[in-house]
Amino acid sequence: MSEECDVGTVGSLLGDPTVRTILVQTDQRPMSATTLSDHCEVSQPTVYRRLEDLRECDLVVERTRPDPEGGHHRTLYATNVRCMTVELDDGRLKLSIDRREDMADRFTRLIEGM
Repeated sequence: MSEECDVGTVGSLLGDPTVRTILVQTDQRPMSATTLSDHCEVSQPTVYRRLEDLRECDLVVERTRPDPEGGHHRTLYATNVRCMTVELDDGRLKLSIDRREDMADRFTRLIEGM
């Protein structure tokens, strides 16, 4: 992830109906880019571009899973957001994003805390 995305960047992303569909669909369950392309009714390259934008702001995570049928692996995407809040504070808009914590990150934090 690059540095924290600001309210303007996230607002622009959320203005895109494809981005909104990706976030809503991947909140229910992780999905492949192909499946997201079908749900969004856009091309796979468009989905991949939007996923990259979302990953840069740490709003989706990428997971690799084995594909038992093909003998390879599949890349799935999942929403990494629990809650987004925009506040007006001293004449400035402030964006707060509460992200879901990955199980591996929680485990690492537990071990480091011992």
